[in-house]
Amino acid sequence: MNILICAANGGIGRALLQAVRQRYPQATLYATYRKHRPDTGPADVHWQRADLSDEQSVAQLAQTIAEHSGALDWLINCAGFLHQQQGGHFQGPEKSIRQFDADFFSANIAANTLPTLLLAKHFSPLLKARPNAVFAAVSAKVGSIEDNRLGGWYSYRTSKAALNMALKNLAIEWQRSHKNLCVAALHPGTTDTGLSEPFQKNVPPEKLFSAEQTAGYLLDIVQSLTPEQSGRFWSWNGEQLPW
Repeated sequence: MNILICAANGGIGRALLQAVRQRYPQATLYATYRKHRPDTGPADVHWQRADLSDEQSVAQLAQTIAEHSGALDWLINCAGFLHQQQGGHFQGPEKSIRQFDADFFSANIAANTLPTLLLAKHFSPLLKARPNAVFAAVSAKVGSIEDNRLGGWYSYRTSKAALNMALKNLAIEWQRSHKNLCVAALHPGTTDTGLSEPFQKNVPPEKLFSAEQTAGYLLDIVQSLTPEQSGRFWSWNGEQLPW
């Protein structure tokens, strides 16, 4: 198998890379990082530096893997953005529309939505060449429009809802052209990483997962996917979520 984990320098991505190596010791693993290559993880990973929001960078990544392996069985995108330090101040999810900031919204779209579309565009030929291929992205339950009962978090919710729509669109298109492929959106639950750290205060301990737990849950789902299940939104526990 040839497997690509995108944004494998993050908490979930790094743990998922380790879990995949443990379950598939013979697989050829590719992994991306944006700035700093991790110095931990499986020693035989083919690390690639890539800005997943930049089309030229994603196109080069696809070309490199095509020249090395020719095809890809799984592509799992773990890229995600929720908050940042801006001008020395914490900038995070909005509690009210009064806090909406156009630049912060654009940053959410660039990190949470755009990469999956670029990856789909440039890796389509590599995935088409394999039977039972999987194209998956880590989404979030707060991106579900039907499940939204609390409001707020305008930029993050919108960017993840847009991601979900992109994946649903891909599933419909690829049912015609990539009949052996499954497209999936994955909700990881609340995971103890830097992304969720500022928001863990009210999370019950049993609902705060380690990155290793989350990686195991997500890998269980990916392993079980079939082309007939393409275009669905999965929770960490295997439950199908509403769009």
